[in-house]
Amino acid sequence: MTTDARRLAAAVTDAYAAQAKPPLTQELLAKVRETLEWAVESGAGADSLERLNAALDAFETDLDAVVGPRVASLDEASGTVAMRSRSEAGQPLRAFGGQ
Repeated sequence: MTTDARRLAAAVTDAYAAQAKPPLTQELLAKVRETLEWAVESGAGADSLERLNAALDAFETDLDAVVGPRVASLDEASGTVAMRSRSEAGQPLRAFGGQ
């Protein structure tokens, strides 16, 4: 795992965790970071935002208990991440599979 992948995954994890509901435990934070590191490393030539958001989708689907934002923009050089909240019919998504 490259240092850049770790740094980028950590930045996205922090931004995701700041808005995820319910709040993530340290164990879940580590799982998100690991999932995102893999997404960064495995995507030669693919769109970074799509890979990262797909990894967050997979994490939430696997857990079926967390709802969080998605990456809206990413500056890989500086590690700056902007997130966007997801919603359905203008209402924020709720955790635990409920709408």
